[in-house]
Amino acid sequence: MANYHYDEAGNMAAYFIISVLVIILLPVTLSSVTSASSKRPELDSGCQCTPCIQRRADLRRQRRSSLLRPKFTRKALLITVGWAAVAFLSFKAAHAELENKVYNPFEILKISTGATEKEIKSRFKELSRLYHPDKVKPTINETIEEIANRFVDITKAYKSLTDETIRRNWELFGHPDGRQEVSMGIALPKWVIEGKNNIWVLGVYGILFGGALPTLVGRWWFGNRQKTKDGINVKTAAAFFKVLTDSSGMKEVIGALGQAYRWENTWAGTAIGLEELEKQIDEKIGDQWKEVKRLVAPGRQCEGTEQRALVLLYAHFLRLNINNEALKREQAKLLLQAPILLNALLGISAARSWLSPTLMVMRLHAYVTQALLPGKTVAPQAQLPGFDGDTDASEGKDLASFISRLEDEGDIRKTEARKAIEGWSRLDIVDMSFKVIGERLVTPSSIVFLLVKLRLRRPLQSDAPLPVSEKSAKAIREDREKDEKFLNSRKDAEDIEGATTAWAHAPYWPGLRKPGWWLVLADDKSNRIVVPPMKISDVPASSPGKERDYRSYKLQFQAPPNVGLFTWRVYLVSDTLVGEESCLDISLKIDDISALNAEEQTAEDEISDPEEDSLAGQMAAMRGGAVKRTVVPEDSEDESSSDEEEHGDDSSDSD
Repeated sequence: MANYHYDEAGNMAAYFIISVLVIILLPVTLSSVTSASSKRPELDSGCQCTPCIQRRADLRRQRRSSLLRPKFTRKALLITVGWAAVAFLSFKAAHAELENKVYNPFEILKISTGATEKEIKSRFKELSRLYHPDKVKPTINETIEEIANRFVDITKAYKSLTDETIRRNWELFGHPDGRQEVSMGIALPKWVIEGKNNIWVLGVYGILFGGALPTLVGRWWFGNRQKTKDGINVKTAAAFFKVLTDSSGMKEVIGALGQAYRWENTWAGTAIGLEELEKQIDEKIGDQWKEVKRLVAPGRQCEGTEQRALVLLYAHFLRLNINNEALKREQAKLLLQAPILLNALLGISAARSWLSPTLMVMRLHAYVTQALLPGKTVAPQAQLPGFDGDTDASEGKDLASFISRLEDEGDIRKTEARKAIEGWSRLDIVDMSFKVIGERLVTPSSIVFLLVKLRLRRPLQSDAPLPVSEKSAKAIREDREKDEKFLNSRKDAEDIEGATTAWAHAPYWPGLRKPGWWLVLADDKSNRIVVPPMKISDVPASSPGKERDYRSYKLQFQAPPNVGLFTWRVYLVSDTLVGEESCLDISLKIDDISALNAEEQTAEDEISDPEEDSLAGQMAAMRGGAVKRTVVPEDSEDESSSDEEEHGDDSSDSD
């Protein structure tokens, strides 16, 4: 019969809790350490101008922790507390006294297991003289019952080794008294099930399972329902759908972005200096500021989180100094959240195939990154250290000539400007064409790939890269083979070594920024997007010594069902630098299938027409479509005719 008892000392409960904690903490700790080491970026590479170096140094200082000033996140704090609990419980379990020990008479008598019977008797007499109840007096730390029990244990141990019956009980059942009840321990302290504590235990269970658990599940469930797949509030997405139109310009896009902060939380508490910032903004842009507030809050007063976010956003555009640390933190949080909101806005515009608002959203990314006022024609020089948005835009985009003029004039800003231009990311289009796998012509409704080959070229780079037309025949053949292999793969970007780019020139951005571009295939005449935009990153730098110093990207779509010549436009828009945008016209000719030669048409028919005997062929025949006829071999016809003759002879014989 089993005897159940509760864990009075808490030893078994400690083992149980340690096991549960280690099972949870071990994978969480390993994943945290791995992610922390993999997410540690290299901050030394990138633009080498002083503002960018200072910005990266500030980020390094923010991420660095020390023994005196450790940087703890909520997750790290929970992991630390969990391992501290494991250490405490392990120490407690290691020093706890075991209640269920295996009975060992040799251990009680303190003799070796190989002792003879004479040695056992001698040892028993020695212990009897020491621990007999008549010879031991009770003390403060030892009662009469404890003295008696100790002598009883010594006597049982002696008899277990000398008396045949008792020794047999010990050998068979592990105890001198024979078979014992099975003791089953429950890893719960006894006070948990005591009647006087029932109300408290039930109260704790009710709070945990009736209150805390449903609350956590509800917050998770309703929190997910309030967010879209892009990570924005559903009310923000609804506002984007309502505000955006096919003719929306930069002002309307900024108004939609400002409305988003009505539901997106970036509030950092009460801060002083917001009114002063708004006054400075009003003095600089005047009527434009009033129009933006009207677009953000149409028909009502712009206030609350919308007004607060709009002030901080335009303070960034105008590069105004903020003295309040709380406002600085809030502005940084707002700016880091802006790309998420703009990507969601871009997805809505692209889903409706609207070209104009799509380009405006893409361009706004660069304005936010470089802290320049959107909607204003800005020269590339305005993004260089020491220059601002008031720089004359008529000087053109030739940064090399601009640097030469600064050096001729002895301008003190020439050194930092040159450093920034040396890290400038200007996209160079090597080649761009439409491809169909295995076909020399594009036929209606075929799967077409827009193959784009890109590389980065620095504005001050003197060595001209090798044109594709001047390559050797062997190099051209190898390039075609690589292009064919890339088109047959499932990746949107070609795999190349060392494709990671350095940090971009972004001295006003509160984080690290790598250059990126959007590839857009559009029809300007109808203001429509032909294919959803594709984000491009990790473009390799031009290397005149290499024959293939570019990277290929592909955009897949289905050709129009009509025959004709389609003139479209390809946009490559930077998300980091204002004005770094390329625009090229490209034509797609759709030929009728009759333009293919006989072999290609036969192959096309064999692929498209189902066989007559198949289910697809029977369905096509019922609809009046073309099917492939099944050719019956002559041998099989002869065999079938002979079989019919034999069958006829057999039937006549039976008659």
